[in-house]
Amino acid sequence: MTIDMPSSMAQSVRTNRSSFSNEDTPLHKYAAVVNGDDYDSDSSNFAPPTPRTLTMAIPAELAGAVPLIDKFQVDGFLRLMQKQIHSAGKRGFFSKRSVGPQVREKYTFEEMLCFQKDPIPTSLLKINSDLVSRATKLFQIILKYMGVDSSDHVTPISLDERVELVGKLYKQSLKRSELRDELFVQISKQTRNNPERQYLIKAWELMYLCASSMPPSKDIGGYISEYVHNLAHNATTDSEIQALALNTLNALKRSVKAGPRHIMPGREEIEALLTGRKLTTIVFFLDETFEEITYDMATTVADAVEELAGIIKLSTHTSFSLFECRKVVTSSKSPDSGNGIGLTALLWYTEEYIALDDNKYIGDLLAEFKAAKDRSKGEILHCKLIFKKRLFRESDEAVADPMFVQLSYVQLQHDYILGNYPVGRDDAAQLSALQILAEIGFVRAPETCTDWDSLLERFLPRQIAITRAKREWELDILSRYHSLEHLTKDEARQQFLRILRALPYGNSVFFHVRKIDDPIGLLPGKIILGINKRGVHFFRPVPKEYLHSAELRDIMQFGSSNTAVFFKMRVAGVLHIFQFETKQGEEICVALQTHINDVMLRRYSKARSSGGGSVNGDIANNFKTPNLEIYEKRVQDLTKAVEESQRNADQLLEELREKQMQEEKMQEELEALKESLNADKQNLEEITCDRDRLRSMCNEKDKALQAAMLEKRNMEARLAKLSNMMVENTKKESDRANSEDLNKLEDELKLRKVELLTAEETIKRLSNEKLILEQKLSMLEKKNADEAIYNI
Repeated sequence: MTIDMPSSMAQSVRTNRSSFSNEDTPLHKYAAVVNGDDYDSDSSNFAPPTPRTLTMAIPAELAGAVPLIDKFQVDGFLRLMQKQIHSAGKRGFFSKRSVGPQVREKYTFEEMLCFQKDPIPTSLLKINSDLVSRATKLFQIILKYMGVDSSDHVTPISLDERVELVGKLYKQSLKRSELRDELFVQISKQTRNNPERQYLIKAWELMYLCASSMPPSKDIGGYISEYVHNLAHNATTDSEIQALALNTLNALKRSVKAGPRHIMPGREEIEALLTGRKLTTIVFFLDETFEEITYDMATTVADAVEELAGIIKLSTHTSFSLFECRKVVTSSKSPDSGNGIGLTALLWYTEEYIALDDNKYIGDLLAEFKAAKDRSKGEILHCKLIFKKRLFRESDEAVADPMFVQLSYVQLQHDYILGNYPVGRDDAAQLSALQILAEIGFVRAPETCTDWDSLLERFLPRQIAITRAKREWELDILSRYHSLEHLTKDEARQQFLRILRALPYGNSVFFHVRKIDDPIGLLPGKIILGINKRGVHFFRPVPKEYLHSAELRDIMQFGSSNTAVFFKMRVAGVLHIFQFETKQGEEICVALQTHINDVMLRRYSKARSSGGGSVNGDIANNFKTPNLEIYEKRVQDLTKAVEESQRNADQLLEELREKQMQEEKMQEELEALKESLNADKQNLEEITCDRDRLRSMCNEKDKALQAAMLEKRNMEARLAKLSNMMVENTKKESDRANSEDLNKLEDELKLRKVELLTAEETIKRLSNEKLILEQKLSMLEKKNADEAIYNI
């Protein structure tokens, strides 16, 4: 029996493994960066130094950072930091003042990873250039959380402000692995050589908060873990700091194993961790009882299972886990069976149980429950945590823990009542009688009990109950109940379990899947798979109906991906490949492989015991039976098969983990691409608006140009027409004008002649008048002369 895995998955595993290898990474033999030019930092004649050499002077807590020196951008950071220091009028990272002109300051790798009050000009690590500005903002948030300001005074902040700042750090770095590494290095920087105890406590508090929700990468995580471990186990460390360092170390171990939170921790979780308070939630059992467990930001499913097992005193809990239970509303049509119900359409409440990964965070689960219910638009009635067995195995029958036995019985009873074990009417009546007996014991007149009706309804699967009238069921169950008066409650439970185990699909675990490929048309669209020690069983979900079984020996091959599972199995002697859509493919394969391993181990044990007996007989009788060689060969074959199956299972789990890591990395890249895409979309929208505006203006201008050209053509046509008309009119008007001018000239000539005659007459008249006046003048002169003589 083999398990096929897609080649792409195997390749991704190899790729991931090689990416974590340090064989190609050069190990640096030096630890601190200094300025090789040894110039005076107070001189203005030299450019800022560029550190190029390393010295051996390095503290023990930074030893883990030496192999990672290539991941730090030492030169760039120190150069920009010194430029920032000079522009601010300072002399060093820690505002040190030079004593005289001969004092020189060397900026080292060690100082780069020391506490500072000033903002950083760039990232400490070599990261994508698009993330550098985010990295510097992270450091500003860290400074604000610590209460650091430009002065030497501690500025305390309120709890609400601290919660808000932590939320900002999560928002920036939770989905980006590069920024997670940068954040851890920045916080560790603020815990080194920190002169103020208040600052130091806040820095370690922040380190604890970050380690509780997300891990650094493998390389940076090794350095951070070693650094925190040294501080946590240092006898000279302050007790409060040591406690925070120990909490951080434990949180790192858990987050490295479980990975980062998938959903950003809420305000309540952050505040609870800051105040040392535990949150609580409810975990249900299949009989509707429940227990309250505590959790915090870093609590995983495995932690919750261990706590719950301690609460209920379950000593053997390795086969138990937490499940997500979704109660979904579905409908189905059913013909009237003549039993008085008369329904043609029925509502069914389907409960789906999804096994949860041990490394899943409880906080993420509760947030996902709320989101799923909000998205379902009423189809999902509720989501809750359920504690139950992952798998029923033959070895479970040897466990004597009372709580283990009780929980196993409750789970089988629940699966039966839910309809996962279709049975006939006789078996259903017998099982109901046994359950009632196990519940209330033997009573002479059970029908007189106040809860008799509820017992009948509770212990009879609904799908079977509608097959005949309620009174018929009651009489049949009552008759069988009275026939069981010699049994105790425990014996009734055992008989109930024996009947269910005898079914071909007894002790199964069930998975809801959808059909993708059914080469023989045997199965409906939605299917329930039941897996037990006998093989794989197929059920129609609504109404529940047993369809087909494939024994383990008929399953030649099986495998899964993130969204599907397939079986290559023999049906009627012919091999077919069936494929189903499900997100629980890995769980299905693990369950199937576990049963196969159990069968092989059982056969191996039998063969070994038989072989051992034969060997003892050989020693006693000094001869070797022919069967011994067959047994030994069979044992070897079975051993190889078991080892191969175990290797396949281990490889499957390893590849699953690698695949999950790859998916997380792809998710981070997807988030970055989404942000880039949103920016590009915004730019595209602006460009599109400009294009549309220019196109509209162009269209308007084009219309205006066309109108102008049309008008021009019209004007040219009119002008040509007018020109022709003017030529014709010119000739006509020329003749007419000449005759008119001639007449005018003749008239004017006559007028001038008249005027000439008038002028001549006027001249004559004036000449006569002149002559008369001259005569009068001469007479007056003569008269005046005579008077003058007389006067003398």
